[in-house]
Amino acid sequence: MALLTRTRLLARLLAITLAGTLPASAAEAPTVFAAASLKNALDDIAGSYAKEGNPAPKVSYAASNTLAKQIEQGAPADLFFSADLDWMDYLAKKDLIRPDTRVSLLANSIVLIAPKDAKAEVKMGPGLDLTPALGSGKLAMGNVDAVPAGKYGKAALEKLGGWAGVKDRIAQAESVRAALLLVSRGEAPLGIVYATDAAADANVKIVATFPADSHPAIVYPVAITTDSRNPDASALLSYLRGPAAKAAFEKQGFTVLNRSTTAAQ
Repeated sequence: MALLTRTRLLARLLAITLAGTLPASAAEAPTVFAAASLKNALDDIAGSYAKEGNPAPKVSYAASNTLAKQIEQGAPADLFFSADLDWMDYLAKKDLIRPDTRVSLLANSIVLIAPKDAKAEVKMGPGLDLTPALGSGKLAMGNVDAVPAGKYGKAALEKLGGWAGVKDRIAQAESVRAALLLVSRGEAPLGIVYATDAAADANVKIVATFPADSHPAIVYPVAITTDSRNPDASALLSYLRGPAAKAAFEKQGFTVLNRSTTAAQ
């Protein structure tokens, strides 16, 4: 048996053993691995789901690439909610999600942000030059090779001609929320995050919005994992597709797509 397979099996057995030692209500609570940018919306949804008498979901937030790798290593997640199609496809190719449960649920956009009191001005479009607004500082982004928001941001900068001027001046963060925090604290003069992240932090302002055609479509898919044995996983996924969740997602600025799919897009 390959080392990776043994690792996943041992992690699964440990999760089952621990579940058997917990009270029934705790053992039934589904675990969701969700992109960091979903925190505000999912915290609200998890609360409303529990108030309706359901087991309160346990949500673990991080960059989608980090969560996908954890699931690959055997971390006990019932649902995976990614900020891009690539990392869901990654797990799908390894048979780690149930393809018949996969839904492209949300859409988002990326924006350029600055601290709320900054006087930064940027003309968004072809020939984009961020260096005057950056001054001696750095551009905060998610890791451009792995974090979805970082990949979208790099693609947009390349398309608009702005990448060459900033590629050596990037403060790469482990997640989009970590990049947001760098700008919110004034540690970076500019950052690239999702529009929903900018709306969630009163200490930043949107300087400009990247054109939708400057980067791949920003789609958030969700699916039940292959290893999930939680009977409430399907009910929670249905709730995420329902009207209460839709209102919570839209409140945070997401566009709700709710399209079922069993293949990579």
